[in-house]
Amino acid sequence: MYDVNTHDVRRFFAQVWQLRFAPVQLDALQTRALRIIQAHPEYSPILENIEQYLDHNWTPEQGQTNPFLHMSMHLSIQEQVGIDQPFGIRAIHAQLCAKHNDDWHAAEHEMMDALAETLWEAQRFGRGLDVNNYMTKLRKLVNLGAEDEARLNPHEVGLSDKISMRE
Repeated sequence: MYDVNTHDVRRFFAQVWQLRFAPVQLDALQTRALRIIQAHPEYSPILENIEQYLDHNWTPEQGQTNPFLHMSMHLSIQEQVGIDQPFGIRAIHAQLCAKHNDDWHAAEHEMMDALAETLWEAQRFGRGLDVNNYMTKLRKLVNLGAEDEARLNPHEVGLSDKISMRE
């Protein structure tokens, strides 16, 4: 889902929820989204009244969780696990699923804290996502420490090319 805005994301989830009983074939992304929505029945009133929530702001200060951010983070984790990027995340997900008696939802909730914190740090410090920091947080969930070899962060790829050209 590229080049989308908040309304697009919210409408996407609402549309998937509306299609749950329709005689149509959902694509892979819609299928994953529906599974996530079904794991969060508390969001169905919002999805059924999407026009009322297109501009709604959920704030942590009021003890609220943005359901669309939450479901989008599930999708992000599932995409990362599906392609095993960053490398090793699939194995961590599998270990957490096993820890939670094959409950992918509980496993992803554990992983979500690491993703949220890593995204917040990138935003707070105005830099790209630190994949080493993210993987260290995830590895701690399965009693592993930091990796021996640091990874190149996606935002550093162009930078490493410029550095090697100067040498």
